[in-house]
Amino acid sequence: MSGVLPLEMSAATKWFGNFRAVDGLDFSVPQGSIVGFLGPNGAGKSTSLRMALGVLNPDQGEVRLFGKRPNLNTLKRVGFLPEERGLYKKMSPRQIITYFARLKGLSARDAKARADDLLESMGLSEFAKSRISRLSKGMAQKVQILSALAHRPEFLILDEPFSGLDPVNQMALEEMIVEEHKRGATIVFSTHVMEHAERLCEKIVMMARGRKVFDGTLEEAYGALARTVKIGVESDFNLRAALQASGFDAVRDKDIWRVTLPNGRDSQAALRAAIDAGAPITSFVPEEARLRDVFISRVSEAEAQDLADTLALDAKTAQEAA
Repeated sequence: MSGVLPLEMSAATKWFGNFRAVDGLDFSVPQGSIVGFLGPNGAGKSTSLRMALGVLNPDQGEVRLFGKRPNLNTLKRVGFLPEERGLYKKMSPRQIITYFARLKGLSARDAKARADDLLESMGLSEFAKSRISRLSKGMAQKVQILSALAHRPEFLILDEPFSGLDPVNQMALEEMIVEEHKRGATIVFSTHVMEHAERLCEKIVMMARGRKVFDGTLEEAYGALARTVKIGVESDFNLRAALQASGFDAVRDKDIWRVTLPNGRDSQAALRAAIDAGAPITSFVPEEARLRDVFISRVSEAEAQDLADTLALDAKTAQEAA
């Protein structure tokens, strides 16, 4: 099936009553890639992923999983972690992972061996026979993630996989995603914490209130954002006027000037221009482009506030858990 994309969505739209949750989404996943599906709560990420799996049917448009409408055969090639977590509380981690591996076609012997390997990889071997009800929330989350990996799927779809994990376990999950990718898996994960995508992804898709606002590589995302550098000067020096002849624009904030870098010009070029202009420089700080800045640059003020509210809720939840 060479050349067939793991996932294609064409003009996919989903309504819930009068609410349009996903609005004409065009989205594809290249074979062997890691794709970040980014946006705040309510952006339409989970609804889109459910359509990708055939859990929900689009009201308009089309979804293709390995070139076909989602069906039992194509779904056998997929590992899925839903946003809503749920495990059988009376079963053990070993039993649960073995069960999901058997559902996907592994023999009883291979499924048990796979469960043991996965539990060891996440440091859960000593809890292999404990009831899920006796595990911490973080441990149970890891078991559910391992269940999605049980059959070594070609295509992994992870919906908010980092939610509920502490920073140490988030890093462990990032490492696991990298290892699955090295194995050859294609991976899509949704998240509102864009730093995960910055570290892991080759391609990103950004969503806001049901619509796609960006689709491209990390390099393209950063390239779409105006780059800046902060240059501090003594208070009586007008850096904006000094740099105009060199093609740079600058905005002042007290003794700090934020200098916009035109296409093809880097932070060192701005520094050299400031020195050549005789600027009495007190500080120089290049500003790195971040995906959060890219998102904010492409959405309305209200949609940007959605992201801020989602991150604030995350921080509150983490504080309460601590």
